[in-house]
Amino acid sequence: MSTDVITANHADGLRQTFYRMRERRIRHMPVLGLLGQLVGVISDRDLRRPDWVDGEENVAHYYVLDNSHKVEEAMTAPAVTVRAGEPIEAALKLLLERGFGALPVVDDEGKLIGMLSAVDLLRAFRDTLDKS
Repeated sequence: MSTDVITANHADGLRQTFYRMRERRIRHMPVLGLLGQLVGVISDRDLRRPDWVDGEENVAHYYVLDNSHKVEEAMTAPAVTVRAGEPIEAALKLLLERGFGALPVVDDEGKLIGMLSAVDLLRAFRDTLDKS
């Protein structure tokens, strides 16, 4: 799990968020609301083509990655989370079932304390293999 978490604000512009993610070489950011609470997750995939672009009845909408569109328009909400201390199998199950690349990790009060990515799990698996 990464504990040095870079977050987005729900009202941030999509272009601004895209560049912040690119500069930091991350693909997922937890999104915080007005009171600092976790409200969603934005991924590089969400930024490239938000779900609303394809619209209803196979009608595609014009989309430009600019700051006129806000994170809250493209993020996955509510955030699907895993609690610190839960068995790793719970996180694996969520990642596989939902097709996510990362999950916010929260404490017992629901406060964001980290991000667990598929890459984090692969590193842990590698480390386990190295020890055997």
